[in-house]
Amino acid sequence: MDIDSMVKSMMTAKRVPLDKLNQDKQLLEWKRESYREMNSKLYDFRTNKLTSKYGVSSAMNMQTAVTSGNTTAVQADASATANGIDMAVSVTQLATKAKVETAGGGKMVPASRTLAEMQMIIDGKDPSKLTEDEKKAYADKTYNFSINGVSFTDSNKKTLFTSDTSIATVVATINSKTDAKVTAKYDELTGKLIINSKSSGKNSEAKLGEDAKDSELLSLFNQKAADKSVFNTADGVNAFAYVNGVKIEKDTNTFSVNGVTLTLLKETTSTVGENVKPTDSGVLDNPLFITTTTDPTKAIETIKGFVEDYNALILTLSKRIGEAKYRDFAPLTDEQKAEMKDSDIEAWTEKAMSGLLKNDDILKSTLSSMRTLITEKLGSLSAMGITTGSYSENGKLYIDEAKLKQALTDNPQGAIDLLQGPQSAATTGLFDKLADTISKSLSSIADRAGTNRFSGELTSSFKEESVMGKQLKEYNKRISTMLDYLENAETRYYNQFSAMETAMNKLNSQSANLLSSFGMS
Repeated sequence: MDIDSMVKSMMTAKRVPLDKLNQDKQLLEWKRESYREMNSKLYDFRTNKLTSKYGVSSAMNMQTAVTSGNTTAVQADASATANGIDMAVSVTQLATKAKVETAGGGKMVPASRTLAEMQMIIDGKDPSKLTEDEKKAYADKTYNFSINGVSFTDSNKKTLFTSDTSIATVVATINSKTDAKVTAKYDELTGKLIINSKSSGKNSEAKLGEDAKDSELLSLFNQKAADKSVFNTADGVNAFAYVNGVKIEKDTNTFSVNGVTLTLLKETTSTVGENVKPTDSGVLDNPLFITTTTDPTKAIETIKGFVEDYNALILTLSKRIGEAKYRDFAPLTDEQKAEMKDSDIEAWTEKAMSGLLKNDDILKSTLSSMRTLITEKLGSLSAMGITTGSYSENGKLYIDEAKLKQALTDNPQGAIDLLQGPQSAATTGLFDKLADTISKSLSSIADRAGTNRFSGELTSSFKEESVMGKQLKEYNKRISTMLDYLENAETRYYNQFSAMETAMNKLNSQSANLLSSFGMS
């Protein structure tokens, strides 16, 4: 008996339900992948386009600051709220940061040098000629440091700066202590360590500890000073400027006036100080002059980009919703693939994967909601030169660029209010409403497929507690049960046929013996 062939033939029929389970599971996995692809596209449009690109105020800013006069002293950037008032800007004092600066620890001292090596330079010691006791003393040396009441110590109150700490590590350690509110930098050319307060103005601080030990670290960078414990310090000061004759005091060099952001770069007066007036006798002043004009170029590019991205998304949604579904093309089994060419497998699988999201309720709702939002604002959009195509184009947008440019020039604020929302109700703009609609769709997809609504990554993992995740768990359980059943059935068949074969062999043997006894063999 050919037992293997007989068992294989019988098991083929029994494996049909298992093949169907695996095919259904594969379809579900493919559908989940399709949802993840749509999640990625929706997330990208909402987060990277509507919110981060088109929704920011600068994207629709049509105000441009035109400067003349002392253009190197002040930088002017008009915001969307610039009110068009001409301004003359004079600067009598720049805001500065509080500072501690050492005299220097030697020329061309690399940041890789350790504190022990710096100490040896101060002591005039040759590392190659040190005694064992001296080597140990340098190795055991530590350096204290505190600024603005913050000490640089570990949890055991031991200083972080030891003999083998490099200059680069010193700088990094100081900068890592956010509560010290300072930043440090090191100049290899001069050997200077410079520590500035993070903020500027008269209230900024870079105060060293009162105990001499609190500045042991800095003394290594102060070799050029007669007294190694005395450092160059400076308090921060406020900025003083005059705009159209009105005195302005700020603790920073960047501030806004009349919707224009001013960045003070240098003083414009021949005499500098907080009490200096540009009109004082003997004071020479070279001010900056600012006018604002409307330039819709940036806004036009923003709107064109939005329309292009919007059209691309609704086209993708429409294609997925209307994609053909080939019900006769089920996922291939391993046995079927073994009998096919790679090109045939690829063509078959492409049809099997087609239409997985055909007429999908989430995608249809998303597309419908997006088109509804456009329709609600179509009157205002049309006045700007933005219209929709035919019904068959599923709401595709078109732009009349000449009409758009004229509309933006005539009423720039109206366009901003329509697309980004007015300042009093910023979330009522078209961009925000579209983003909100897509956020709801992302949540629906996440609930169903287990996708990550906060990420557009195509490699992000699925959440097993989603609807489809639970369905896949059930498939795996049923497949496991079916495999156990088939394994038991196959074993039973083999046992039965083996027993049958043994019995037949025994019967044949008995028959042969009987015939032999009658002399018939």
